Amino acid sequence: MPAAIAPAADLPLAGCRILDLSSAVVGPYATQVLADYGAEVIKLEQPSGDIIRWISGRSPTPGMSGKFMHMNRNKRSIALDLKTAAGRQAALRLAGSCDVFVHNMRSAAIGKFGLAFGDLRAVRPDIVYCNIVGFGSTGPYADRPAYDSILQGGTGLASLFAATQGEPRYVPYVVVDRSAALMVANAILVALLAQERARQAREIEVPMFESYAALLLSEHLYGATFEPPIGGSGDRRLLDPNARPVKTRDGHICITTNTDAQVMALFDAMGRPDLKADPRFRTAVERIDHIAEFFQIRADEIGRRDTAHWQRVLAEHDIPAMPCHTIDSLLADPHIGAVGLIERVHHPTQGTVKNLRVPVKMTGYAPSLRHHAPLIGEQTGEILREIGYDDARIQAMLARGEAHQPG
Repeated sequence: MPAAIAPAADLPLAGCRILDLSSAVVGPYATQVLADYGAEVIKLEQPSGDIIRWISGRSPTPGMSGKFMHMNRNKRSIALDLKTAAGRQAALRLAGSCDVFVHNMRSAAIGKFGLAFGDLRAVRPDIVYCNIVGFGSTGPYADRPAYDSILQGGTGLASLFAATQGEPRYVPYVVVDRSAALMVANAILVALLAQERARQAREIEVPMFESYAALLLSEHLYGATFEPPIGGSGDRRLLDPNARPVKTRDGHICITTNTDAQVMALFDAMGRPDLKADPRFRTAVERIDHIAEFFQIRADEIGRRDTAHWQRVLAEHDIPAMPCHTIDSLLADPHIGAVGLIERVHHPTQGTVKNLRVPVKMTGYAPSLRHHAPLIGEQTGEILREIGYDDARIQAMLARGEAHQPG
């Protein structure tokens, strides 16, 4: 059953109004996080709609892909043709009623629409203005287009697979976009907190390339961190070919042993207590130098028994382990069911859908689905009325194609 709907005024970000002109994943996911915490997010779309509506699979009615719905709940949509003077004027007026403006367009495009930082600061002197860019504005790649796969390659992420699979590969998940989205949400929250001390216009730039490069380097710069280097880059615990789900007799299981105590317990669980005295494996530092041997022994021993055996025995020894789920089997995981991560709700045009609940718990905060993911421009008339447009003017804009609302 759906969670009880929390009164909007009780939510942590109640009273914060955000105009979101972003599309695809990075911006919409960031603003969904903020919407889930109670921010009022108005999704500004062109009449053609956010591209993620169309490139992420079919839906019962057009333009409502599953991925779109999972990143755009708790938002309202207004559709304006920003190529028209009336559309741009309405967007600027709407921005003046908001605390935060977010976009992921290139600088020339956002400037052409009259929605650059200077334009918005003129109508809202304390606006928090967030530019989501592929590359930082002071570097030679500034204003280049960027997609997740491009940045997976450019940051070195794809190359890490060469160590384990023999060639570069993409992670089958838009990991750069999703990671950058959380940085966007974090930066906006920091700016809003700063506004409590001194209200002023604040411009934020979140570059996806540098942001993910910093994440990856913090993991894999490794011995090259030091000057002079005391070793090469790359964490061998992660790059060894056997640093992967471990094959059992009938499937795979995921095991991680970081502490000395966990490793000693694993040797007992595998029936190899003799290894506890092996000088190669007694301490974490020694295991780093012999990690390939450790992983090979683990693979050999785990492969002798079935998955059910290892799930039971590893749990008895308090060793971190989980089944290697598929997407489909994850839906049936008993823990996922017990905590209610997935709820079935009714969408007015898509029928019954799976909604992913917010997993965070916080005193005084009850996360809930306050509004279904919107159709393109579903609330256009409603939002234009909020900024002072009368019905005659709204109907004229709709008739001329300057605004759009589903019939």
